[in-house]
Amino acid sequence: MTALLPGGGLCYHGRVIGSRSISKAFGAVAAIHLALAAGAAPAEPRHGLSSFGDLKYPPDFPHFDYVDPDAPKGGEVRLRDLGSFDNLNPFILKGIRLRGIGAVAISELPFDTLMTSAGDEPDAVYGLVAENAEVAPDRSGVSFRLRPEARFNDGSPLTAEDVVFSFETLKSKGAPSFRIVLRDVESAAAEGPHEVRFAFREGAVTRDLPLTVAGIPILSKAYYETREFDKTTLDPPLGSGPYRIVRADQGRTIVYERAADYWARDLPVNRGRFNYGTIRFDFYRDRNIALEAFKAGEYDFREEFTSKMWATAYDFPAIRDGLVKRESIPDESPASRQFFVLNQRRGIFKDPRVRAAFDLAFDFEWTNKNIFYGLYTRTKSLYQNTPMAARSLPAPGEIALLEPYRDRLPAEAFTRVFEPPATDGSGNVRRNLRAAQRLLGEAGYSVKNGTLRSPSGQPVSVEFLTFSPTFERVYAPHVRNLERLGIEATIRIVDSAQYANRMQKFDFDVTTAAFGTSPTPGVGERNFWGSESARSPGSINYAGIADPAVDALIEKIADAPDRRALETAARALDRVLLWNRYVIPQWFNPAHNVAYWDKFERPGTAPKYDNNFGFLDTWWIDPGKAADLEARRAANR
Repeated sequence: MTALLPGGGLCYHGRVIGSRSISKAFGAVAAIHLALAAGAAPAEPRHGLSSFGDLKYPPDFPHFDYVDPDAPKGGEVRLRDLGSFDNLNPFILKGIRLRGIGAVAISELPFDTLMTSAGDEPDAVYGLVAENAEVAPDRSGVSFRLRPEARFNDGSPLTAEDVVFSFETLKSKGAPSFRIVLRDVESAAAEGPHEVRFAFREGAVTRDLPLTVAGIPILSKAYYETREFDKTTLDPPLGSGPYRIVRADQGRTIVYERAADYWARDLPVNRGRFNYGTIRFDFYRDRNIALEAFKAGEYDFREEFTSKMWATAYDFPAIRDGLVKRESIPDESPASRQFFVLNQRRGIFKDPRVRAAFDLAFDFEWTNKNIFYGLYTRTKSLYQNTPMAARSLPAPGEIALLEPYRDRLPAEAFTRVFEPPATDGSGNVRRNLRAAQRLLGEAGYSVKNGTLRSPSGQPVSVEFLTFSPTFERVYAPHVRNLERLGIEATIRIVDSAQYANRMQKFDFDVTTAAFGTSPTPGVGERNFWGSESARSPGSINYAGIADPAVDALIEKIADAPDRRALETAARALDRVLLWNRYVIPQWFNPAHNVAYWDKFERPGTAPKYDNNFGFLDTWWIDPGKAADLEARRAANR
């Protein structure tokens, strides 16, 4: 299933794919999470679209290779998320929105799209509501033929008018990312009840656009004739997807129920998927309390994102007795983008030398050794673990792309491979801090009476903003090193609602952002780094990057005619972002650390490009295991 997320693009079951969110949805996202790229397309109807090359699956494929088509349906899975919510419309900025896997669920499970992604291909989608698509020979538009049997979950027909309404509503009233990603889609028109055509703006970069519109979540026009789309609501929205929301207790619980009469349950793209009968999310304000609830059996599955907890907190009786399984599942997808954001809307961070000094004050090696238990690897690229990472000297093709902006770029972008500052892990960072002092001096800053002062003589202070108490221990060593430079650095912990509000307004100095990374980036990069998004409150260009070189390279990525050209342009963009220190990369884990009560089964193959490794839509509850688990837990009470 495919959904366009407020975080900046389209999310395909938890993996934000370049121009496709989420994160990981909101926070994951997010976001979480970008429009998928579409390459040269034939002038005839096709059952799927891909960016480059042929589709893996033929027109008569029975199901995706990473599912078990005979997986049993039913049972309840109980999950947890952090934070709160007061809105069940995931496509607007208003209200307190969900984060993490909760954002993935609310933006995807109730809503169908014209086409849906294959989790084992980096850049392909196949027909869902649309049985086929036809791209115009001159790429001026794309038409979709809808399945006549498509229905919303109240039984009403899903027609081309609903698709047109969805496009127009999301572009005009949805989160800013919709406007940015869809800006080159000029119009949508119903050409009969089961055919819709999208027209693209003349002169636009069109490679991405057929798959961008294929991923728009479909809303019911009739439903919103009596409701205001852009208002917060706790009424479960009408969708056409595999699940419907049947219960929502504000800030506490959301329950999804599998639609037994789901119109698309037997389509090849859905066989073996969406196996849970009920999915329940309970919300916690504190990570430690959430972990204790898991140990007590209050929910069934958790992915652990805190290294200290993974190293020290998973030796409890249920694990020793075999009731809870603990494992690290290899992550073959591109590493998530996680980085310090230095808000360039604040005067101090406009100078790249100041941003570089902040980078020098971050001692990753000590932090990894003493706080992360050695579980993480330093991120050295915004396309980490992909061929798009700039991990060698620039090739001639990259230099050709960078050359027009040579006067605007650091000279090192042409002559060196970016390496983040490093230490020996002992905590001795004097050499790095001396280098930071030199850079600050070059930028006009000076220390007087132990306080760093700006070129205008004002004391320098910065605030690290977070909603997670866990990050306090991560930020604290960085804060101490900044204080040694004479900077008054503080940590501000706010609740998730206040954090979301401040991020939408870009009201922060320093924070951490994390998003999924696409194997096929496209126009969705505008949401992360583009000048337009820097000026759009609610976008995810948190750093405020407004750079003509960045804008031009994003368009080269979006318009790349083949994967080789795409990788060349992405590596060039990687160099510009890194050498300008527009963000400071943090760290990544090449595995998913998960624990779950032993009632699940899963296919033998995981979807390679799914950031949630298929848990939400390809795993299932084994009735025998579930019964045995309940009996063993009862015996231990």
